[in-house]
Amino acid sequence: MRRYRFALGMTAVTLVWAVLGSLLLWLPGLGLAETATAVAAGIDPEVRQWGYMAAALATGLSSLGAGFAVASVGSAAVGAIAEKPEVFGRTLIFVGLAEGIAIYGLIISILILNALTG
Repeated sequence: MRRYRFALGMTAVTLVWAVLGSLLLWLPGLGLAETATAVAAGIDPEVRQWGYMAAALATGLSSLGAGFAVASVGSAAVGAIAEKPEVFGRTLIFVGLAEGIAIYGLIISILILNALTG
């Protein structure tokens, strides 16, 4: 139980730092060069900021969900392998499916960032 509290606390600290870091995008004066680039590209700076926030949330939340999925599926897989070693291949598929969630979030982020730059 103590290990789970520590992991949850570290996840919360990381999330807080990510949110505080992303809020720096909205402070006036910090993104002047980015604003000039966005105006030259014909994209509204506010739309660009929300696009970056959407990409960050897509990656962060999908990775967080994948972490929880791998934790639960992985522990069940280890228990199943301890009882029956021949189910290793099947359990590996389930762990891979759980990790795929993070990859899907990363792909969505890349698509969002590509739409902002193109």
